[in-house]
Amino acid sequence: MYKTMFGASGFRKGMDLYFQRHDGQAVTCEDFYAAMCDANNAHLPNFLQWYSQAGTPTVKVTSSYDEGSQAFSLKLSQEVPPTPGQPMKEPMFIPVAVGLVDSTGKDMPLTSIYSDGRVQTLSNDGHPIFTTVLQFKKNEEEFIFNNVPERPVPSLLRGYSAPIRLDSDLTESDLYFLLANDSDEFNRWEAGQILARKLMFSLVADFQQQKTLALNTKFVDGLRAILRSTSLDKEFIAKAITLPGQGEIMDMMSIADPDAVHAVRTFIKKELAFQLKDDLLAAVTSNRSSEAYAFNHDSVARRALKNTCLAYLASLNEPDVTELALNEYKCATNMTEQFAALAALSQNPGQVREDALLDFYNKWQQDYLVVSKWFALQATSDIPGNVANVQKLLAHPAFDMRNPNKVYSLIGGFCGSPVSFHAKDGSGYKFLGEVVLQLDKINPQVASRMVSAFSRWRRYDETRQALAKAQLEMIISANGLSENVYEIALKSLAA
Repeated sequence: MYKTMFGASGFRKGMDLYFQRHDGQAVTCEDFYAAMCDANNAHLPNFLQWYSQAGTPTVKVTSSYDEGSQAFSLKLSQEVPPTPGQPMKEPMFIPVAVGLVDSTGKDMPLTSIYSDGRVQTLSNDGHPIFTTVLQFKKNEEEFIFNNVPERPVPSLLRGYSAPIRLDSDLTESDLYFLLANDSDEFNRWEAGQILARKLMFSLVADFQQQKTLALNTKFVDGLRAILRSTSLDKEFIAKAITLPGQGEIMDMMSIADPDAVHAVRTFIKKELAFQLKDDLLAAVTSNRSSEAYAFNHDSVARRALKNTCLAYLASLNEPDVTELALNEYKCATNMTEQFAALAALSQNPGQVREDALLDFYNKWQQDYLVVSKWFALQATSDIPGNVANVQKLLAHPAFDMRNPNKVYSLIGGFCGSPVSFHAKDGSGYKFLGEVVLQLDKINPQVASRMVSAFSRWRRYDETRQALAKAQLEMIISANGLSENVYEIALKSLAA
């Protein structure tokens, strides 16, 4: 946020002053704030609230356009939710980077903004300004852009200029427009993520009402356009075509439904793979490389795009695609591509999966870190009956309950799997409850980290709540329980 407001050179000036003043000292956030402000001759009222006030602000934005005066207005309001010990919240200082996009998809030059009774003229040595940072400091403020010849689509919070939740009046067609045209890559990505979240929520509702699931063709077309783009960075394309995670969607639901979210995400992934198969295959083929491994941006971006497309294709579980993924696995010249091909193959249960996992282990069993990745890949898997698979892995010769990193990979990875850990029959909860008691006798600190996976049990339906609560109660009543685990389990129960 400092860098957003002061620019790269202003931020550097602030850093230089900070080191000049405080080298070798124990310092505070206030000292850093003072150095930033003094170096830039600036005053940022209520900015220190970021350090003292808990909770993520939600910023609501509504826009309007007056054709007669060629003025475009953005009305902003902010709210910070009450948190324990802080029921009343003060307004935060929020830098909101904004650009305006015209009907042809180009950024409009910004000339002046009226707010708080003052007109601010925007200039940069005669060069046009396409992005400006609004300093939003009150509960509600209005910013009016002058000399705007047509109604624009606002590009809000460019470059993720503040860690807030944004609630804007952008329509679905506005978001598709930004996905296709925004010059700010963060907002282009975010438009796709918002559309994907909306799509997933509407399909979750359909799934819960046992309706037939159907994919919005505009969404497919939007991702196809990004996939075919020759001007976009390949790493950006890989991120832009990746769907929001199951955990992210469940976090936004009043009652988290792991089964519905998993079913919907799987449906969208397979449907996209089916409808974009030719484009995905083309991306895999064109991003192969027989050159020696290199760690530079172009190579990293190429691998990211190829691996993302391969994961989509493998979800189809079709013989030609399985053959492709196997070939990528066998021909890989580096860990990134071999592991990505293994992850793609391991999406589907069956002999191919088992053979690939065994081959990978045999190849890398001497490398401690790689074996940890191998455990984590299986632990986080969504394949049916994975609780039993993870139970079997506890007896694997490479697994050691006394080794914290192995525990984090296998048990911690398992707790991060929405499907297996939250299995409707409670088998995932039961498994973790038993493991926590075993672990507690070996390493109470690690055991307490594992038991914290139960801390959000009230977010789920009543059946899962009852099953998770039973495990917490079983842990608390165990003989000889460590204080570490007892404290976390008790806090989770009271949550």
